[in-house]
Amino acid sequence: MATNLTFHKGSVESAERVELLKQKGVTIWLTGLSASGKSTIACALEQHLLHLKKFAYRLDGDNVRFGLNKDLGFDEKSRNENIRRIGEVAKLFADAACVCITAFISPYRADRAVARELHAKSGIDFVEVFVDAPLSVVEARDPKGLYKKARAGEIKDFTGISAPYEDPESPEIHIKTDKANLDESIRIIVQYLNSKGYI
Repeated sequence: MATNLTFHKGSVESAERVELLKQKGVTIWLTGLSASGKSTIACALEQHLLHLKKFAYRLDGDNVRFGLNKDLGFDEKSRNENIRRIGEVAKLFADAACVCITAFISPYRADRAVARELHAKSGIDFVEVFVDAPLSVVEARDPKGLYKKARAGEIKDFTGISAPYEDPESPEIHIKTDKANLDESIRIIVQYLNSKGYI
């Protein structure tokens, strides 16, 4: 990394931004197995917040790999870098007083801890949401046919089959999507955001 860099501080303080936009920035980090419901919840939550006239933006795992992270694979080192970059981008959105919603498998606790720490160092809140569904349920859903391919050996390093997923140990929100429907999932998250004064 270059050493001849100087951080250029802007002329808008965080408190001023919050006052003008009438909301506080936060990252809502959805984590869970493929087909657990992360992207579905993220899309619905973004739409719900925007209809409340709140500044919200969604970062989705697959979408980000079409651009920012198109140079990364799915081996452990690439997954680490994928999450580090998203942590940095989410932090920028949240710093702008946005409710940044991320939907990434993010299978490793250590990587999620790095994303949380990036936010903490900047005084930005980070809310981990465990979108939890049993492997049997997500395999039955399998909307992209990925589990079937992984079981057949056509996809290597597939989370939940040939690569690990480490459950969050103490997420701020835990949603069991085999029991809670989409409306209930959104209600749980929005209730939390309201209770903490984010929206």
